[in-house]
Amino acid sequence: MIHYVLLLVCAVAIYLSCEWFVNAVEWLGLRLNVGKMAVGTILAAFGTALPESVVTLVAVTTGSTEKAKDIGVGAAMGGPLALSTIAYGVTGAILLRKRRRERAEDGGPAGEALGDAKDMRRLAKDQKWFLPIFVVKVALGLVAFAYKPVLGLLFFAAYGVYFWREIRGGGDGDADDEELEPLKLQPRAASPATWAVVVQTLATLLVIFFASQLFVKQLDAIGPMLGLPTAVTALLLSPVATELPEVMNAIIWVRQGKTKLALANISGAMMIQATVPSGLGLLFTTWKFDSALIWAGLITMAAIVYLLLTMRAHRLTPARLTVTAGFYVVFGIGLVPILS
Repeated sequence: MIHYVLLLVCAVAIYLSCEWFVNAVEWLGLRLNVGKMAVGTILAAFGTALPESVVTLVAVTTGSTEKAKDIGVGAAMGGPLALSTIAYGVTGAILLRKRRRERAEDGGPAGEALGDAKDMRRLAKDQKWFLPIFVVKVALGLVAFAYKPVLGLLFFAAYGVYFWREIRGGGDGDADDEELEPLKLQPRAASPATWAVVVQTLATLLVIFFASQLFVKQLDAIGPMLGLPTAVTALLLSPVATELPEVMNAIIWVRQGKTKLALANISGAMMIQATVPSGLGLLFTTWKFDSALIWAGLITMAAIVYLLLTMRAHRLTPARLTVTAGFYVVFGIGLVPILS
C-alpha cells in the first residue's frame, strides 16, 4: 500500500511544483529577454526534460554491464515516444474538454483548428526539425561501425543550432500575449525580484526532479505486483512517468489559455530527448537496438508523420491531437508478441 500512497503523493507533488514552475519560468523568460515561445521550447522544456536526461546520463556512464547501460538507451527512446503520443494526446483531450465546455456556455465551436495557417507552420517547424534527427537516431541503432560514437557529438551540435534559433526569437510573435500572473513567491509584487524568480525556478525544478524519480521507482515496484514483466514496466510505464512534468505543464498552460506554450513545451522537450540522451548513448554505449526499441522508433515516427500531415493540411483540432494517444496503445499491443 505504501507504494500506491507514494505514487499518489508524487503525482500531486509534481503537479503542484509544475504550477509554480510554469509561473516562475515565464518570469524568467522575461528577465532573460527571450521570446515567449522560447519560454516553452527552451526554458520550460529544459527543466521538464531533466529527469529523463539524467536517467540516461547515469545509466550510460555508471552502468557496469551492457544490460545496465541499455536502460539509458531505452530511456532515450522512451522519452520521445511518450511525448509524441501520450503528452500530445492528453493535451488534445484537455483542449477538447475545454472547447466543449465553452461551446456549452456560449455556443462557440468545439472542433475549430488550433490556430491559423501561420500557427500551423510554427507548430510544424519543430516537428520538421525532430523527424529527420530521430530517423538518423533510429538508423544508427541498426548498424555498427567503428566511428559511430563520434556521431554523438553531432546530436549535441544539432540541439545547439535549435537552441540558438529559438533564443534568437524566431516566431515569437505567435505566442500568447496575456499578462503574466504574479509570481507565487511574491504574489503582491507587480514586478518580482530577480532572486525570487530564480529561487522559485530552481526550487520547483528540484521538487520535479526528485518526485519524478520517486514516481518511477514506485512504478517499478508496483509493476511486478500487478503481474507485469519488468520489460513492460520499463518500456510502457517508466517513460510515461518521467515525461509526467511535460504533461502537467501542458495541462496547466491549457487551463490558463496558453495553448501555444503548452505545445511548445512538448515539442521543445522532444528536441532535447531526440538529441542530448541520444548523444550520450552513442558516446558511451554500442547503441544497438533490439526489436522493442525498433518498434518504439517506428511508432514515434508514425505519430510525428501523422501530426505533420494534419498540420500541413491546417486541420489540427483538439480531437485530432487526442488521436496521437492511440499510437501509444498500438505500441503496447505490438509490444506483447515482441516480448513474448
